[in-house]
Amino acid sequence: MLLIKGGKVVNADETFQADVFIEDGVIKAIGHDLVCPRETRVINADGLLVMPGGIDAHVHMQMPIFDSATVDDFYTGTRAALAGGTTMIIDFVVPKLGESLLAAYDRWRSWADGKVCCDYSLHVAITWWSDVVREEMGVLTKERGVNSFKTFMAYKGYLMLNDPELYAVFSRCKELGALAMVHAENGNFIEEKSKELLEMGIVGPEGHLMSRPEEIEGEATNRAVTLGGLINCPVYIVHVMSRSAADVIVQGLKRGVVVYGEPIGASLALTGHHCYHADWRHAAAYIMSPPIREDPSTPAYLMDLLACNLLHTTGSDHCACSVSQKARGYSNFTQMPNGVTGVEERMSIVWQKGVRTGKLTPNRFVEVTSTTNAKIFNVYPRKGRVSVGSDADLVLWDPSMVRVLSAKTHQTRVEINVFEGIECHGGPKYVIAGGKVVVDPEGLHVTAGAGRFVPNDCFSDFVYNRIEEREKLKVTKGVERSPPPKTA
Repeated sequence: MLLIKGGKVVNADETFQADVFIEDGVIKAIGHDLVCPRETRVINADGLLVMPGGIDAHVHMQMPIFDSATVDDFYTGTRAALAGGTTMIIDFVVPKLGESLLAAYDRWRSWADGKVCCDYSLHVAITWWSDVVREEMGVLTKERGVNSFKTFMAYKGYLMLNDPELYAVFSRCKELGALAMVHAENGNFIEEKSKELLEMGIVGPEGHLMSRPEEIEGEATNRAVTLGGLINCPVYIVHVMSRSAADVIVQGLKRGVVVYGEPIGASLALTGHHCYHADWRHAAAYIMSPPIREDPSTPAYLMDLLACNLLHTTGSDHCACSVSQKARGYSNFTQMPNGVTGVEERMSIVWQKGVRTGKLTPNRFVEVTSTTNAKIFNVYPRKGRVSVGSDADLVLWDPSMVRVLSAKTHQTRVEINVFEGIECHGGPKYVIAGGKVVVDPEGLHVTAGAGRFVPNDCFSDFVYNRIEEREKLKVTKGVERSPPPKTA
């Protein structure tokens, strides 16, 4: 049992002073002068903001890459998440070409269940298409707690789907009441441009950036948003990295398309100039897809749209690759594993770049780091809210905390922190997951396997309300005509 006393509760829609009593992993009471059993642990939250723990819906823990896996597994990755105030992650099952989606799902569950320190759910990527895939999508939604499927418009030859396949996946998602998630880049252009750059002798990390100009992120985003609108399927654009992609999402929203845009910590805080660094190790650490953009105005632009609800939520795309893993692409940037970290830093970055600049209120901060994802993936109000009956996944945020992000202090296993040297004002003083204090001023107190798998039901009201109403108005029928005249 736990009593959080004297804090200010901050939800997406309200702020109020109150004490919070927790028992058996659930919030049991909120109010003043609460009567609690004598053995209750009391945390003094004077000066702290009591918020729902962060939900990062875009991470890759223990993801297979070539002949190895990303260096953060489900233990170290969720430990890092909790250290930063995130109390739930949603990872991606990525089947091999031709592999059963169910077999891949079972494999990810076997990796995660005994290691996770916080609750988690799973998306499933569609990397190939057939009637078998179509049927297994149904099984995953009805029996395995999956309500989101990711497609790739890049990585030609092993992850990328063509437009007819995207059409089939989006249509199936709509039938099932699931969400279509999209990695939006033009894979055909990337392949041709990469060949051209390699022939010119450009083999380093800068070649990766040059092969993926932001216009092709915008072009692919436009295809995805257009397709979603035509099919009347909700679309979630992962890792929005550029002004071009963001502008397409805004235009889609104006047309009434149900589309969600997700900038990440890297796109809200960094620029692509790092990819030109003379130190190869440094430059390689910043390689991800789509790339971090060179335009220095991009981070602030994306934050402005996030503040206005024209972008909707935040993730990290945490995909931790070591220097030795990145070195696979030392002589050919196309062979370099893509990925940066951020599951630990995301909430501090959003606070620093959003709240501290006056662009986000603390309530909007809660919305874009927790509540919106809880609603999209249909776990609200169990998650994403401080209310009676909700899970006791909380962060006690100290607005006066000052810390400098660094590889010397982060929890991830990678050697380089892409946010190195950024000073953040505000951070988690206490983190509570499943009713247990896992972060306090003394440090981390996590347990492998303490987290639970959280099933996500389809037909989220937040996502599908508009879809269902529009479907009622949609009438598709041919023109009735009189028979043609008889010929002599």
